[in-house]
Amino acid sequence: MISIVRRRINCYNPNAMNTQSLDTVRATFFAHDLRAGGAERSVIRLANAMVRRNIPVELVLINRTGAFLSELDPQVSIFELSGNRTATSIFSLYRYIKAARPQFIIASMTHINAAVILASLFVLTRPFLIVVEHNQYDMNLVQKSGLVRLAYRLAPLLYRFADVVAGVSEGVRVSVARAMGVSRDTVSVLYNPVVTPELTIKAAEPARHDWLISRDVPVILAVGRLMPSKNYPLMLEAFSKLRSTRPVRLIVLGEGKLRPDLESLAGMKGISSDVDFVGFRDNPLAFMKACDVFLMSSDWEGHPTVLIEAMACGAPIVSTDCRSGPGEILCDGSFGRLVPVGDAEALADAVSNALDDPGDPAPRIAHANTFSDDRAVTAYLSAAGFKMAEEMKTEAV
Repeated sequence: MISIVRRRINCYNPNAMNTQSLDTVRATFFAHDLRAGGAERSVIRLANAMVRRNIPVELVLINRTGAFLSELDPQVSIFELSGNRTATSIFSLYRYIKAARPQFIIASMTHINAAVILASLFVLTRPFLIVVEHNQYDMNLVQKSGLVRLAYRLAPLLYRFADVVAGVSEGVRVSVARAMGVSRDTVSVLYNPVVTPELTIKAAEPARHDWLISRDVPVILAVGRLMPSKNYPLMLEAFSKLRSTRPVRLIVLGEGKLRPDLESLAGMKGISSDVDFVGFRDNPLAFMKACDVFLMSSDWEGHPTVLIEAMACGAPIVSTDCRSGPGEILCDGSFGRLVPVGDAEALADAVSNALDDPGDPAPRIAHANTFSDDRAVTAYLSAAGFKMAEEMKTEAV
C-alpha cells in the first residue's frame, strides 16, 4: 500500500511543514510553459492571487513561452530552465531546487509532477511538494504515449514522496486514489481558481463576432481544445438536430489537431454556414457574457473551468453529465442542465429548453463565486500548513 501524506484542506494541520503566519510564505510554481490550457491558466490565476496577498512568487518554466505569459502579474518572477522536454529538464530543475531552496512547490499534471518529485529526491533540504491532478487519471493514461505515459506508470510510486496529492474535483480525487491504490481520503481536493477580479472586467468587453453583434439568431457557445475527450462530433450532431427545428448558430472557441476533421464533419452535415470554428481567443469571457447558451459535450473532464466561467458570466449552461466535474459544479443540475454522455437527442432538447427558458442569471453568478481565486489561495496555503489570519485570531481568543 502506498502511503501518501495527507493534508486537510481549509484547516490547519499541526503536522504540516509550517506553523507560522503568511508573513513568511514564499511560493514556487513549476510548469512546462504557459500555453493556453486549463492547468496553465490555473497556475497564472493562483500566482497572481498570491501576489495580491503580498506573497513572493516565483514561476519555474522549462520554456518561457505561451499565450498566457501576457496575463502573468509582473511581480511574479520567472526562472527559465531553457529545456525542451520535461524529462530532459529534471537535472536542471534539481540544480535550481538545490541552489534556490524553494520553500514549497506547486506542480500540476502528471508528467510535471513526476519531474519535480524526481528532481527533489536528491536535495538535502527538500521543498514541501503539492502535486495536483487536473483530469481523470485512468482516462488520460490511455491517451498518452512515450515518456508522458511512462510518467503515468511511475506516478503510483513517486507520489508517496509528495507532501500533498490533490485532485481538482471530487471525481478526480476518486480517480487518482484508485490509480494510487489508496483510500480517497488520502487524496485532497483543491479546486481551481476561476473567478478573479479581472473576470467581470473582461466579460464586459465587446465580443468581437458578427453573430454576437447582430443578435438576429440565438448563438450557442462552446469553449475548449479540439480534442477527443470534448466529443465535438456529438456537439455537431446535436446542433444539426436543433438547427433542423429552429434558427440557431454555434461558435466554437479553441484550437486542436481535430479542427480540420470537425470542419469537414460540419460540411458533411450541411451546417457549416451556421458553425464557426474561430480558434483561440484571449478573452472567451466576452463571448460567454454575450451568448444565449453555453454548451459542453465532453465524454470526461477533470473540473472544467469553462463551466464556472460561463456561470460567472450568467450564461445558461447545458452539459453532459460526464466524469467528472459538471455534476459537482452545477450541483446535480441546480445551476445548469445535465444530460447523459453521448446522447445527441437529449443534448439538442436541453439546449432548446435553455433557449426557451434561460432562467435567472443571479443564482448562477452567486454560485460561481464559490470558486474564487482568493478561496483557492487560502486552500493551497492551508494545505501547505500555513495558518490563515482568521485562524490565528481564533487561537488568540
